[in-house]
Amino acid sequence: MARTPHKLFHKGTSTDFVVFVESPELLKQYRKDKSIGLMDVVSIPKVFASRAHGADGMFDEASKSELANEFGTSRVDDVLDKILIEGNDKATAFISGDYSSKNDSKGSGARGFF
Repeated sequence: MARTPHKLFHKGTSTDFVVFVESPELLKQYRKDKSIGLMDVVSIPKVFASRAHGADGMFDEASKSELANEFGTSRVDDVLDKILIEGNDKATAFISGDYSSKNDSKGSGARGFF
């Protein structure tokens, strides 16, 4: 079964954070009994800060000071664990195949081959 990474979102006081997980099934198992390892659940062992203040948009790796200000620690494993337990699943991390643009522009003078 192919896995599609998911986003977990944590609404912070001044910065919002995102963690990417392998699948909702692994996340559910981790939340239930932690019988699988932290690194088996996360797709990327990093915490990302949302610069758009939300679960979508541009993400940068969160700085140690951002983590310490929000979570009281800059240890990435501790923050990952907290977000895995308390974060909100924001479904697929990538645009699905049924995406369609709402603002296509070919620019002035562009010629298509239709």
